[in-house]
Amino acid sequence: MTAGTLIVWRHGNTDWNRDGRVQGGSDVPLNDLGIAQAAAAAPALAKLAPTAIVSSDLRRAADTAAALAAVTGLPVRTDPRLRERSFGEWQGRLMSDIRREHAEVHARWTAGDPDPGCGIEPLDALSARADAAVRAAIDPAGVTVVVTHGGTARYAIAGLLGWPAEVRATLGGLGNCAWAVLAARGERWQLRAYNTEVAAIVPPRPAAAVGEPAAGR
Repeated sequence: MTAGTLIVWRHGNTDWNRDGRVQGGSDVPLNDLGIAQAAAAAPALAKLAPTAIVSSDLRRAADTAAALAAVTGLPVRTDPRLRERSFGEWQGRLMSDIRREHAEVHARWTAGDPDPGCGIEPLDALSARADAAVRAAIDPAGVTVVVTHGGTARYAIAGLLGWPAEVRATLGGLGNCAWAVLAARGERWQLRAYNTEVAAIVPPRPAAAVGEPAAGR
């Protein structure tokens, strides 16, 4: 890896990921699969010669980061701005129940409404804090690993790339313990890899309704 490299790494699997339950800002720990995913992915990431690790302070991210710290010997700095998007009334709920009980808000959210209701964090607020946190984390002379969540990762990456809102929504989500690699080229960032995974630890992914984005991961 060259200087000015950013690796955005999503946390490992949790029971709520497995069950299709919205996590958002809830502090849900890794399950056994998630722990195994982090342990398997850490050596692959260590080969990219990271110089700094910065993580969301939620356990599923911080414990994922700890697996890389154990391999590299690097400290982990936490930043609450890297938490997942808050999903308000939906947090802790099964998505199948939300589709039925909050049909109108669910339809607005699925359509990409930036402020759909039910206490869900507006996309402008998520984008602003994700962008600020990632830019503050970057080691301009090294390789920074940022450990975060699906929605936060998507909007942080799109922000660095300068993509407008209508393009950001088209960026697919990272799988559990998958990562993206961005490289600085002067004042611009380039996306070099996306959704890289260690094949041996990729679980079956829960089905989502057609057109439905991943929520609060």
